[in-house]
Amino acid sequence: MRVKVSRKAHFNAAHRLYRSDWDLDQNKAVFGLCSNPNFHGHNYDLIVSVTGEIDPETGFVMDMKILKDLIKSEIENAFDHKNLNIEVPEFKTLNPTSENIAVVIYNKLRPHIALEKDIEVVLYETPRNFVTYSGS
Repeated sequence: MRVKVSRKAHFNAAHRLYRSDWDLDQNKAVFGLCSNPNFHGHNYDLIVSVTGEIDPETGFVMDMKILKDLIKSEIENAFDHKNLNIEVPEFKTLNPTSENIAVVIYNKLRPHIALEKDIEVVLYETPRNFVTYSGS
């Protein structure tokens, strides 16, 4: 029997959506206010879900304390109160869209969670705008 467990987390970060190979007008036309050269910020909500078999000894799919600590060490410590474009190495050459942020989060967590378990990342940029990534 496969069960999905989830942990919610939160971080604040600034970013700018732009392509350095485009001029200011093209960036503004595509990314609008999100291309502000002085950056802008979001209060991101993150839900990380792990799906797998229930361990018959513990009754857990995954120990939620381990998942909490993993999200804290790999994601919150790396992203919280940071300028994603400048301070987070993954975004030095990758546009920090919500889609790309969700993929980066997944890739940072995947090596730490058993491969027989599936991972899903849901990232809310705003209460109404969110993306989901599960590795495919």
